Amino acid sequence: MEFVPTTLPDVILIKPKVFDDPRGFFMETYREDRFIANGISQQFVQENHSASGRGVLRGLHYQIRQTQGKLVRVISGEIFDVAVDIRRSSPTFGQWVAIILSAENKHQLWVSGGFAHGFYVLSERAEVVYKVTDYYAPEWERSILWNDP
Repeated sequence: MEFVPTTLPDVILIKPKVFDDPRGFFMETYREDRFIANGISQQFVQENHSASGRGVLRGLHYQIRQTQGKLVRVISGEIFDVAVDIRRSSPTFGQWVAIILSAENKHQLWVSGGFAHGFYVLSERAEVVYKVTDYYAPEWERSILWNDP
């Protein structure tokens, strides 16, 4: 696995090593020791799976308590994935980073707690799987309006 820093601390692009052969492929999507060695030591407590059609926008979501770090990957289709630093004390407060995640590139994105997160579906359909570091708490969930310029 290759851990690639983005322009925002605490948002990391993860490029798994993919082993292709005539049967298909194999890759590790999570290996605790490698994640810890690259600064991601949080424990995952829940995994979510969503499916959406082209043009669907999910997010930008965050929780004001029980913040969730997310490890996001696409298992079908392609998305434009966005993380926004909403930590008021952060020197990168208000800044954002976007990454194309797809079933084809098999990249993952680590988004630390304290960030708003969302994605826009670019393909006909996309399925997204993501692990989170705290449980979903609807009473603490908030959203940020995401508009086209």
